[in-house]
Amino acid sequence: MQLEAVMRRRRVIINTDAKNEADDQFAIVHGLLSPTFDLRGLIPAHFGTRRTKRSMEESREEIDLLLDLLGMTGSVPVADGAPTALPDEHTPVDSPGARLIMEESKLASQDDPLHVAFLGPLTDMASAILLDPELVRRPVVVIWIGGPGYRGYAEGPQVEFNLSNDIHAANLVFGSGITVWQVPRDVYTKVSVSYAELEEEIGDAGPLGRYLIEQLREWNAAHHPEPIESRSLGDSPAIALMLFPQSGNLRVRPAPRFGADGSYLPGSNHPIRVCEEVDVRFLLADMFAKIRAFGREHR
Repeated sequence: MQLEAVMRRRRVIINTDAKNEADDQFAIVHGLLSPTFDLRGLIPAHFGTRRTKRSMEESREEIDLLLDLLGMTGSVPVADGAPTALPDEHTPVDSPGARLIMEESKLASQDDPLHVAFLGPLTDMASAILLDPELVRRPVVVIWIGGPGYRGYAEGPQVEFNLSNDIHAANLVFGSGITVWQVPRDVYTKVSVSYAELEEEIGDAGPLGRYLIEQLREWNAAHHPEPIESRSLGDSPAIALMLFPQSGNLRVRPAPRFGADGSYLPGSNHPIRVCEEVDVRFLLADMFAKIRAFGREHR
């Protein structure tokens, strides 16, 4: 009997600003190679307009490239997300991605909830809630990589990047009462890998492994003027938490609001769960093992 046949599978959607940096690619591949995920779709997300006017389209192109490298083109639904942030907290930006979340949420049950991982802004989740307010009462878990840390020490720029790309959406989702697991910046930035580790772990994993490494090196070379030989795979905790929720230390907190400067303000007080630590050993070891296995099987 195949291992997949005895596993209970988890219903998952991954919403990703895939071409924003070099870490989404690892998270997407990890999700696609995880047999316990019943992957209901991938949603390419925008990542603002600071570098390009077609960020969602570039995310879609990157997803299509990864699916091609994995030989999965056509086997996983891809539904385009919103091309821009919400104009305010009351107006959705309708998209196939938001509609996919809405439709899949209707199929969820208490025994089989829907998990939606957001590796970028929360635009498509907020739009889905605005288009279908009943969604917040369904068994849906929103896992978001975003927001500053809560621990009160300096983290760099005040406005965390994923938050900055749609503060309206973050406020709407956090205030809605839907189940939220948040992985803030002071946690996701600790999932660091070096070039040496990547070469040792997945350097011989065929075209997929080579692409993941080279696109990370190219990103660093283009965006970091100082010498660097490592990067944080900051989006990957979302995958680890869906694979094994106990791999993260999740503390219940009252939901905040976000100020225009990205700071935390008093909010709705709906309970959310904030990840304060993630098992990086489990996360990286599982991801690297799956990429190596894929490379062996597709030589």
